[in-house]
This record gives sequence, C-alpha cells and structure tokens, in this order.
Amino acid sequence: MGWTGRNLLVGVSGGADSVALFFALREAGCLMHVLHVNHLLRGEESERDEAFVRELCDRYEVPISVLRVDVAARAVETRESMETCARQVRLEFFAEEQERLGAHAVVLAHHADDQVETMLWNVLRGSHGWKGMHAEQQLHVGARNLTLLRPFLGLRAAELREYLRERNQAWCEDSTNGQAIAVRNRLRNEALPLLAEIAGRDVVPILLPQLDSQEEDRQVSDWLWAQAAAVDPQGRLHVPRMRELPEGVQLLVIRRFLTEAGISSLSRELLLRCRALIDDQQEHRVNLPEGRFFQRREGRLFVLE
Repeated sequence: MGWTGRNLLVGVSGGADSVALFFALREAGCLMHVLHVNHLLRGEESERDEAFVRELCDRYEVPISVLRVDVAARAVETRESMETCARQVRLEFFAEEQERLGAHAVVLAHHADDQVETMLWNVLRGSHGWKGMHAEQQLHVGARNLTLLRPFLGLRAAELREYLRERNQAWCEDSTNGQAIAVRNRLRNEALPLLAEIAGRDVVPILLPQLDSQEEDRQVSDWLWAQAAAVDPQGRLHVPRMRELPEGVQLLVIRRFLTEAGISSLSRELLLRCRALIDDQQEHRVNLPEGRFFQRREGRLFVLE
C-alpha cells in the first residue's frame, strides 16, 4: 500500500470489510488510529459492534476514538433521511478527528461490490454518466478538510471474507443488511441478483470497467472547457459566447462551472433548466441545491448565494 509510517485513521464498524481493512493495514506496518461510530440504531447489536471494535483495538494496542450519536433523533431534527444523516455524522466525526490528530487521511473499506451499488444508485438519481467512489477523495466538511482513501475498490466482498477466514478472524454481521429498509440494501439484495439472473452471470465485473473511461472523459472535459473560453474575468459565464457553442458543450461548461462552485447533485434535468437561461429571455434564475440560484443578469450567468 505504500503507507508505512503514515498516521492513518481507519473507519472500523466491526463488519467483515472494515475488520479486513484493519488487519491489512496492520500487516502492512501502517500506523493506525481506529474510528468507530455507534449510531444507536440497532439496540443490542450496536452495543455489540462497539464492544467488538474496542476489544479488537485493545488486543492489538491500537488507539481508538468512538462517537456515540442518536442518529434517529438527529434525522428528525434535520429532516434528513436516516442514511443521509448517518453519513453526515460520520464525515463530521472523521474530519474532526483528522484535524485533531493531524492524520494523513481516513481509510475506508469500500470494495468493488459497494462501488457497483454506488454506480447504480447515482444513475437512478440522474447523474451524468457512470459515477463511482474515488480511491482518494478530498472533501470539505464544514470548515474542515477531509481526505478519504479507499484501497479495496478493486476487491470483492467475498475476497475480504475469505481473507478473514484464512486468519480465523471473526467479525460482526449486521442483521439489517438483509432487510429491504434502505436503498443500498435493495440494490444489493434485489436489483443486483436480478440483473445477474437476466445477464446469466455476475454483473459486477461487467459494470466496473465502465468507470475506467472516467479519466478519458475528464481529459476531454478539460480540453472542451479550455476551448469554450466562456468565463469572463469576473468568473461569470459570458452568455453571448455560450450561444456560439453547441448545446452539448454548453451543458458541459455549465456542469463544470456549477461543480467548481460547489454545487452537487447535478441531474441532467437541472442542467437543462440551467442551459435554458442562455436562450430564454423571460426566466432569470434557476433554483440550485442548498438554497442557491443560477442567475442570468446583463448577459452573464453566475451562482447567487
């Protein structure tokens, strides 16, 4: 892995994937500090998982930080879905600990099966092309920076379990993984098996290579962005210049412009509504996520806070 001597934080839930990550990093000689989040969602199981991770760290003399948070109550307060709230809680905790401990990064155990679930979910949400997780990712969480590393994206879940069995190492099973109570569970337990049945073979190796074209697409996007030359000296999109571009390039430029402005969840429908501002003389703004707007004024397009 090439991380020997680096100060790494490791997310360990107690499940097979994260326990395999714990031992893989340990065998690689990495300096570790474990992070565990108890979401208090599964009663005794949540307490069991926390106790398991604490005992694992105690056995191998690895420092650990534990966050206990009532995610269900927080989700009600924030009016978020349970999944969204739990993810935000984890990211905030990871960012706080990375800053507090001066760590290089937080390492997570997402694997190839998780990657395909993410790809399918993003497509269902209307993403532009196949989108997956990155092996290395930089995030801004509030005022803090967070670096995430995912070294297992090329490995299957079954391989990680076999790795643990070879070492006679136990892990915790989450009883809710088999229940149709979350989108990812349904993709994992219903959609992917159905796709495999239709295709007559495992679809994960079929879908994963679709991400290989991401780097090629990025290079094309960078070239078109430079050739478009649609940003004025004040950092706004120049409407007369945008009108000279093909519609496909207009959409690419708008997507790049909004992404660099920190706008996420850019569906094709939203991009088309933003593109309409180039021609439509009546509409002057489009609603963006997080209470922001894409505004047209005096021949310029820009993001309004």
